[in-house]
Amino acid sequence: MNVDFWNTHSLQYLEMAFETSNREVVQNPDGYGKRTGECGDTIEFFIMVDKGILNQISFEVQGCMNTVACSNTVVRLARGISLEKAWNILPEHLSSFLQTLPQDHFHCAELAVGAFYLALSDYSEKKKK
Repeated sequence: MNVDFWNTHSLQYLEMAFETSNREVVQNPDGYGKRTGECGDTIEFFIMVDKGILNQISFEVQGCMNTVACSNTVVRLARGISLEKAWNILPEHLSSFLQTLPQDHFHCAELAVGAFYLALSDYSEKKKK
């Protein structure tokens, strides 16, 4: 890996890119969302909800380091908040938190948020039934 890589990215970006504790496939989650981007990266989100609060969020990803960083950032921003507030998480929030997400990889933030929204929608649909 290029030495400049370590100096180019913020501490938040590096932490989110290399975090592994949120990667888990959950059987029978309260909400599930899967999305594949035009780049070919795929993200699956698994959410568990308790009394309207997102208490467990995990994901599986097949993609680049930027997509992993964005997926972990969704977990960081969403865990412990209400479902209503979770809908307010935007790709711009991920980019802002990470500080050094390359501009040409902003689509990774859009992909992560999109997959997360699908999990929120899935939960809402299940709750209606």
